[in-house]
Parts: sequence; C-alpha cells; structure tokens
Amino acid sequence: MDVQRLRDELDITALLHRYARAVDTKDWELYRSVFTDEAVIDYSSAGIPAGSRDEITDLFSRTFTAIPWTMHYITNIEAEFDETGDTATVRAMFYNPMQLPGMAEQSSCGGYYFHDLVRTRDGWRSRGLREDNVWFLNRPGSVT
Repeated sequence: MDVQRLRDELDITALLHRYARAVDTKDWELYRSVFTDEAVIDYSSAGIPAGSRDEITDLFSRTFTAIPWTMHYITNIEAEFDETGDTATVRAMFYNPMQLPGMAEQSSCGGYYFHDLVRTRDGWRSRGLREDNVWFLNRPGSVT
C-alpha cells in the first residue's frame, strides 16, 4: 500500500468523524461542509425523505433541536478507490444511541452508511450518502 492511499484512507475516516460530530453537536455548517454542493442525501430507511444537501441540512436544523442528544459511532470503514484515485465508494457501520424527545428510555439504531466520495481542492467530500438503517430500538411510536 502506498503512502497516498494511506493518507486518503485517513482523510476519509476524518471526514466521516466530522460528519458524526456535526450531527451530534448540531453544527449544521460543519455538516454542510462534509458534502459537495450538489450532494444527494438519502435517509429514507429511517423515514426521512431523500434530498439535496441544503434540503437535508435545513430539515435537520429545524427538527433536531427537539432531540436532546445523539452519539454516532462510525466504524469498519471500507473505501474502494477508482483507478484515478480521485473518487471512492465507502461503506461504514454506524451505531447511534440517542435520547429522543418525550421518551424516558434511551433509543438506539444501527446500520450502514454508503458514501460516494470525490477528491476536491478542499479534500474529500461526499457527493452522495445513503443510510441503510438496519435496526432501531425504542423507536417513537413502536410497541414493545
């Protein structure tokens, strides 16, 4: 493995960690900076309609204020680079414990993030994110 590939993998890991920090701290400008201007973000597996970077950022900035806390863990990051090394597809696992409004018990969910990344002059950015929410414990409105 060459040095550039190692640097790219570290930079991509840092990008995913910034994504988690942005959501958990509700820093929507930081969240926006993870993505390209034309990015499409798809959280439909969690019940959130897919949209542009700006549409999702605006939605989150309005609705996440009601969520007391979230804590995203992103692991098992696998990147596959194209032959030029300037685009990559990424699959990563996530675990997200959270406190949802009006719920006494902690909730949590987990699954996979699938990113379509591109190298920009500002570093790696996501031009597409699809979340595959595999499980959810104590989902609001669920029957236990």
